[in-house]
Order: sequence, then C-alpha cells, then structure tokens
Amino acid sequence: MINASYQKFSFSIKVILAVAVLAAISCMAFGIGAAETTLSDVFKAIIGQSGGEYYEVLREIRFPRVIAAFFVGSALAAAGAIMQGITRNPLADPGLLGLTSGANMGLAAALAFLPAANHLTIMAACFIGSSIAMVFVYGIGASSKNGMTAFKLVLAGAAVSLFLQAIADGIAILTNLAKDVSMWTAGGLVGTTWSSLVVVPFIIVGLFIALALSRHVTIMSLNEEVAIGLGQNTKWLKPVLLMTVVLLAGAAVALIGNLAFVGLIVPHIVRRWVGSDYRRIIPMAILLGGAFMIFADFAGRVINAPFETPVVSLVAIIGLPFFLFLVKKGGRNIV
Repeated sequence: MINASYQKFSFSIKVILAVAVLAAISCMAFGIGAAETTLSDVFKAIIGQSGGEYYEVLREIRFPRVIAAFFVGSALAAAGAIMQGITRNPLADPGLLGLTSGANMGLAAALAFLPAANHLTIMAACFIGSSIAMVFVYGIGASSKNGMTAFKLVLAGAAVSLFLQAIADGIAILTNLAKDVSMWTAGGLVGTTWSSLVVVPFIIVGLFIALALSRHVTIMSLNEEVAIGLGQNTKWLKPVLLMTVVLLAGAAVALIGNLAFVGLIVPHIVRRWVGSDYRRIIPMAILLGGAFMIFADFAGRVINAPFETPVVSLVAIIGLPFFLFLVKKGGRNIV
C-alpha cells in the first residue's frame, strides 16, 4: 500500500524543501575540500570578484564539477523515472538495463577511432551506443517465452551490459587506450572543466521533454491498454520517451562515465514522498537526483582527502543493497 505520508504537505512546499536541500548541499560542495575556502570566497567567486586566494580553485575546478554533478544526477534520475513508468518495472534503471554500458562502448569507440573527437562527438557516440543497448535489451526481453517481464528485462539488461562492456574493454585494449578509457569511465568528475559542460544543453532538452510528457508517463504507468483507451498514441509516445531516456543516459555517460543505481534509487525515494503522479515524480527526481549526485561527489572528495574515492563505488555501496531489497520483494514497488 502506498504510504500516505506524502499527503501531509503540499507539493509546492516539498519543491521548496527540495530546492533548499539542493542549495545547502551545493554550498557545502563549493566551500569544503582540500582547499579550505570560506563562504566569502565562494560568494566572491560566484559574482566574479577575482583576486581571492582560492578564486581559481572555485571558478575552474569546483564550480564546473558541481554543475556537472547536478545535471548528471538529474539526467539519470529522470531517465530512471521514465523507464520505471513506461515499463511499469520498478527495477528499471539506465545502468541496470545496459544503457550506460552501451554509451560506454560508444565512448570507447570514439576515443579509439576518432582521437580528435570533442565532447559533442563523444556524446553522439554515447547516444548511438545507448540506442544499440536498448534495441538489444528490449529485443531479447520481448522475444522470450511468455513475453517481457520485469525480471526478464533485468536479466537481459545484465547480459547486454556485460557484453557491451566486454566490447568496450576489447576496443580499449586493442587500441592501447585502456588507461584513457578507464579513467573516463570510472564514474567520477575528476578533471571536469567548463568545456566539458558542452553536453549540458542536451541534458536540459531531455529534461524539458521529460517534464512536458510527464502526464503521459503517468497514464502509461497504469496500463498500456488503459493508455490507449484514454486516447494516448503509444506508437509514437513510447519511442519518443525511450529516445529521451537514451539522450539523457548518453549525455550523462559522456560527462561522467558509466554510473548505475542513481536512476533506480532516486525515483523510488521520490515516489514515496510525492505519490505516483509523474507530473510530480519527474520534477522532484530532477532536483533530488542532482542533490544526490552532488553529495556523492562531495563525499568522494572528502572521505579520504586529499585522495579521491570513486563516486561510482560510493553509489554502488548504497545502490546494490537497495536493488537486492527490491528483488527480495519480488520486484514490487517499495511504496
């Protein structure tokens, strides 16, 4: 049964609380690190008042890193919410269903065969890789006996993920780029610069499409026959939503590397707080997904400072028990 706690506060109040949490975590990520900056340093860097001791550290390292973390978290959380809605599968996640591994394969191919590729070219390669992964996963799931189920989709995703990851590793080894590819795909934001954020506009476009179609996701989350009965043209709507997921996942991988579980964890938490209407789930997932990713990256910076703890490891520590808990419940929604 859905927990009624989400009814205690209006959605607008919850949005304000989510924005406040996001702002607080962002300020913490801006101000705390190996370089001991103050709120005054952060404020001066934000308004462009140069001359401070840590101005360059803030402007050229922390600011682009926090912005990248926000958009990666938002993209993966929104993509996960859409996938869970249109497939009615609580285990759906861009990473678990092979999309990020497909994007990782595209990234490896771009680095190997297009050495002069910029971030836009790499993002296009990630988009193609994610599309290939989606075709494989849904093709295998749909062709199985008795049709597609949540567990068959996850099993197909696991198999495709391993296969595409093996291809990515093979490309990297054969072209002597294993170190470069592994550094990029380790799931971290080390070395993020302003030029890396060239893919952010594509994430913004994907997020706007997700918000615009959120009402349709709510209807499709009920039942495809019900959606058709309510006048939804699922023949074009589902491909558009799936391509939106591919765009968000591909852009996220191009920016940060292969990262799973964010798209699984955040939508479940959000659904417990705001209910089952995707007009509320998706915008809240965007806010809290961004906050979650900023906090994970911040934790990776400070846990063993001055050394970096890979953010993919921290997310996996949280995500794997969460995933196993859902599997133990038979794939049912935790709310």
